[in-house]
This record gives sequence, C-alpha cells and structure tokens, in this order.
Amino acid sequence: MSKRIIIIGNPIAGGGAGEKILRASSILKASGIDAELKFTARKGDAEYFAREASRLADTMVIAAGGDGTYNEVANGLLFSDTPLAILPLGTTSVLARELGISLDAEKALDVALNGRVEQVHLGRTTRRVENSIDPAQLHGAPPVSSRHFLLMTGIGYDGDSVRGVNERVKKYSGKTAYIISGIGAIINYRPGLLRIRAAMLDRQDVEGDRFRVHPRYCTISGNSLESTGYTIIVSKAACYGGDMKITPDASLTSPYLYVFVSHSRGRLNLVRYIAAIVSGKVMDLKDISYFRTDSIEIEGDSHIQIDGDYAGKTPAKIEVVKNALKLIMPTRH
Repeated sequence: MSKRIIIIGNPIAGGGAGEKILRASSILKASGIDAELKFTARKGDAEYFAREASRLADTMVIAAGGDGTYNEVANGLLFSDTPLAILPLGTTSVLARELGISLDAEKALDVALNGRVEQVHLGRTTRRVENSIDPAQLHGAPPVSSRHFLLMTGIGYDGDSVRGVNERVKKYSGKTAYIISGIGAIINYRPGLLRIRAAMLDRQDVEGDRFRVHPRYCTISGNSLESTGYTIIVSKAACYGGDMKITPDASLTSPYLYVFVSHSRGRLNLVRYIAAIVSGKVMDLKDISYFRTDSIEIEGDSHIQIDGDYAGKTPAKIEVVKNALKLIMPTRH
C-alpha cells in the first residue's frame, strides 16, 4: 500500500456525498491511515488536485464521487506512477459497476487498500473547436481539444441527452435528471447524419459471432471501414448508464475501442433502440453495426458526451491510448 493517500472528493455528487466522504476519511483514520482530504469546489479542481498528487512519490489517489469525478482525476493522473482507486458516490457510478466495486463505503475502501493495480488503456477524443484565436496564428491548423475517457464517448442522441441535463436537478435528484433530459431529447430528436471512418485491425474485428457490420451502411476497403449512422457509442467499458450493456465485449484492459452504430433515423427508431438497450436485446437488432477498432474519425454536426459530461460537437477523432493509467480493481477470486 502507498505511504500517502489523498482523497479527492466531490461533495455535491449526490446522496449526501460530503458526509460520506468525511465518513470514509474517518474509517481510514480508525485503521491507522491518515488520508489527506481535498474537496472540489468547481469543474477542473479534481484534475488539478490529481495532477499535483501525481508529482508526489509513493502516493495513491482515491476519487470520491461519480463518473465525472473519476474522469477528471484520471486525466490528472495520466502516465504517472500514481494509482487511482474509486469511492462510488455519484448519480450512476457506471465505473463502479464495470469494475464490480460495491457502493458500500467500507467495501469500496477495502478494494482501494487491498485490491490489485492494473495498467489500463483509455480512450481519447479529440475534436476541432471554435474560439477567438486569430486563424493566422494557427498556420492553417484548426484549434483542437482532447479528453481521455474511462467509459465512453457518445455522439448523437447520447450527446443531446447529456447536453440537456439540468445541473440543479442533477444535484438533488441524481439519475432522474438524465432521464428527464433523455425524454426531452426524444421529443426534440432531429438527428444529423454522421460519417465514420475506422481503422480495421483484422477481419475478426467486424466478423464472427461477436462483431458485425451492416452491409447496406458499411463499406470495408483495405484496412478501413466507412459507414454512416445517427447515434454512435465508442466504449472502453461494457456497462452503459448503469447495468445495461451496449458494447458487451468492451473492457478497460482491452487495447481496443468497441463501437456501436445505429443506422436508422427517426423518433420511432430511436425509441426502438432505447427499448432494446433497456431489455438487453440490442444485439438482436438488424439495423446496427458493432465492431472494434483502435481509431475512428467521425464527421458531422452532433453533440458529444464523454463519461457523462457534455464535451462539444463533432467532428472528432477517437483513439486508444495504451497503458495510460494505473487503476485499482478488486482482487481476482
């Protein structure tokens, strides 16, 4: 176990998060561990605290909050020797479900202290951004913004839903805020066509029992796949929005991105996709594609979410970043 433990906590993650973080600190202290506690006050604090922690020797960081907090801390610890553990407090805690970490504080802390450290591969989403920089200073290259993710990047309906989340409602009602926003996104659904170009590593990435591409909407030429769709999920995790699964083979320890594409337009088709995801039958749908890659470019004009936080609009490039983070997981039995 590391000599120094720093808890980076989001006190407004939901469900009395502040009190739970203090209780976790007390549990550690009762075990003879005096952990340093850092509370976030605004977006970006968790990443800053994590980056500062990564400069300290023999340190472990416990991210206490939800998936947004984990994402910030992970981005602050990239390529460092500082391992990340999580204390689930957020509205959904998809990462906790993905890793099999209990929502009970004592059990989660036991994983943090006694779990195994695994080197994991993250995703990175890079998109062109608009700002006030003089184009002449860019030498013809558009300004870009990059963000690493633990779970997924969602484009289309996913991005619309997260963009519409009311932060005040989220603070007091948690997951209900996403449900309300998701319903609103269905009512106002006006999807734009997205164009995809993905690197193909091997024919097994698109064929066989697990993967498939729709022959009407996808073309494979050489080592690349080209396709079109309306909602795209690019994942490093199997869990989606809780215990649901939309990319069932995805894993943080796998050096691939797992891609889900819906090909049919329209509100009724969107409702059909959502129903299939909720019922666990999404892979039975005929008008989807599901494959793996290590790099994908998406053109179009749609909103993006990254690990449950809004992240702007396409176009974007998404790629695997290998061995990017040390993550503490439950020990194997």
